[in-house]
Amino acid sequence: MSHLELIIPFGIPPASLAKDLLKELHTPALAKLLACSSKPAVQEIDEFSRALSHEYWLAGQFPPEKSANSPANSWDLMQSASQTPSSGYWFLLQPVHIHIARDHLVLTDQRRLHIDETDARALFAVAAESCAEMGLTLLYGDAHTWFLRADAWSGLQTATVDAACGHNIDIWMPKGEFERVWRKLQNEIQMLWFTSDVNARREMQGKKAINSVWISRGANAPNSAARKYLVVHDLTNFLGNDTCIISQQTILLDHLSEAGLNNDWGLWLEQMHALEKKCFAPLLASMRNKQISSLDIWTSDACRLVSFKLSTWSLRKFWLRPSLNHLFSIS
Repeated sequence: MSHLELIIPFGIPPASLAKDLLKELHTPALAKLLACSSKPAVQEIDEFSRALSHEYWLAGQFPPEKSANSPANSWDLMQSASQTPSSGYWFLLQPVHIHIARDHLVLTDQRRLHIDETDARALFAVAAESCAEMGLTLLYGDAHTWFLRADAWSGLQTATVDAACGHNIDIWMPKGEFERVWRKLQNEIQMLWFTSDVNARREMQGKKAINSVWISRGANAPNSAARKYLVVHDLTNFLGNDTCIISQQTILLDHLSEAGLNNDWGLWLEQMHALEKKCFAPLLASMRNKQISSLDIWTSDACRLVSFKLSTWSLRKFWLRPSLNHLFSIS
């Protein structure tokens, strides 16, 4: 018997499309779970917050304080990437594509850039040299994730790359005493990458150029408030392994983020159906056989976070018909 906590970013559909999406959605296990759950509790954050609602929740900062910075968890991400800092103020630095809209600049979803290891290493080498010239240290995590040490920049207000994605970046640009120094570094890297063989090759392949970097999540120590969680793609195997079920476990199901950030609702439906097969159906079965005694489902959009709570007793409400109304009525 155990307690399971799921966080599903971008599970809340947009109000304008809720009716049409509901017609196309076939998720009976999820409908049963939500129909039997307690009344959903909804919390909201400011639409111009420097992180998404679920990012603050995972960082143990929900609801965030007014004018909160991006979550301070660079050290935690470094440790996950087998980097072990002993001191210093570190930021997450990410290679990105910024495109020009009619009268402003827009940040593209990093998931759709398809940066391979070879290209990332080549771009990293150029960026690391620029950082070194300014007395800064840059470390490599993976193709999408690097780490910048800038001890003097601790007061810099930054936003996560997903919070800024798809928007006019002016609102989410770093603010503070060292914002001009940051812009100088960013511009230097942008100019060097503009003439890079990597980007020339990517453009010939029909890919977007990697033309800028994004900074966020500054910290000088691990985040003790952050939730410990596992990223799981298929709960079938997870729930089938008794050693994985402990007294309490938090699981991130990140299937919907790409679709939500890019307003790709065809993909959203596809991923919801994948979640039904790989996660919701086995989850319902595990609750019925009492492998899981209680369940909290947290889901979100950019600014709202909603929770549904269930127990094995909840499923005894046989008179309740499976329904997604609890989820779609939030919109």
